[in-house]
Amino acid sequence: MSNSHPPAPPAPSDHRAALLAGYLGWTLDAFDFFLVVSCLTAIGREFHKTDAQMALTLTATLAFRPVGAFLFGLMADLYGRRLPLMLDLIFYSVVEVLSGLAPTYTTFLILRALFGIGMGGEWGVGASLAMEKVPVRLRGLLSGFLQQGYAMGFLLASVCSFFLLARFGWRPLFFLGGLPALLAFFVRFRVKESEVWKKTRHESWGRLGREILSHWKLFLYLVALMTAMNLASHGTQDMYPTFLERQWRFPVGQRSILSGFTMVGAILGGTLCGLISDRMGRRRTMVTALTGAVLVVPLWAFAPSVPLLFAGGFLMQFLVQGAWGVIPAHLSELSPDSVRGFLPGFGYQVGVLLSSYVTRFEALLAERTSYAIAMASTAAAVFIMAAAANALGPERHRVKFGE
Repeated sequence: MSNSHPPAPPAPSDHRAALLAGYLGWTLDAFDFFLVVSCLTAIGREFHKTDAQMALTLTATLAFRPVGAFLFGLMADLYGRRLPLMLDLIFYSVVEVLSGLAPTYTTFLILRALFGIGMGGEWGVGASLAMEKVPVRLRGLLSGFLQQGYAMGFLLASVCSFFLLARFGWRPLFFLGGLPALLAFFVRFRVKESEVWKKTRHESWGRLGREILSHWKLFLYLVALMTAMNLASHGTQDMYPTFLERQWRFPVGQRSILSGFTMVGAILGGTLCGLISDRMGRRRTMVTALTGAVLVVPLWAFAPSVPLLFAGGFLMQFLVQGAWGVIPAHLSELSPDSVRGFLPGFGYQVGVLLSSYVTRFEALLAERTSYAIAMASTAAAVFIMAAAANALGPERHRVKFGE
């Protein structure tokens, strides 16, 4: 491994192509995931399963994401960022199309677990490639843009659900999940390899393994942080369309409109908080957003009217995804150059695994109380947990990579 010279600053077109590839990869990944969220009750009716049983398919996807982060993250630090990213895009596209063909609930559950492997591999590789190329002074802003590909994927899934679900059923929507395979060609021909990786690449699996093990304390912190952050995100998003159907009796059109509207708030919040973090710092920005989210919980879950329900949903995702918009920059800055392909992504996805039961927990709690009580109590608790994890952790604001 050699790191004697800092990498040359990337050309603007270079970092733009990498950022676009990471953004579109995460957008389409989230789109494929949130198709299940948007169609949860429709799929359950066809397979004759309850909400809690269908929520298990979401849990399976989340639980298998660390497998993808582990495999593709190791490849990213040993073989470069581009090749694993291309392989991952093709893999999860194929699995998504097959999900639309699943003949039984069991087959669907297995395919959603396999999709989790692809979903887990994309974020770490795409984020490390993009964050290593973007200008330091814009890292927070572009981190927010990159992360909100997730919200854009949810928005696209809501739009497709609104226009297509009632007319065509849920299966054709999953055939759209083959689109990410085309993005692999863009990565192949337009995105250049990371100069930071070239300067810090490992010569063998053994050296890479020893380097990863030497940062075990940082890894444990990343897992704790990302467990709390994923509880905040998935605890407010994944069962939200079901909450709107069961608690408010909204038909599919209204659910899709409101879910999409909340994602507009997410995109604005993630991008704005990313920008603010360039000036105010990563931890302070996230703690402020999560504290604000606690205050919004009553309006979000117990709104007395539909207009206030819209306002609560918008503000909630503005703040939750505002905190999340800082994550790509923050985790990339915390991670050493030589393991940046592996450590942020794997830490993130182990956090996903540890938080993956939250959707089933909310569904089971709702059966005994109500969706409003289940989601409100869960959200308030996990926001406080996430704020504390951020406040007590380290920060390397605007560190220069490769030096």
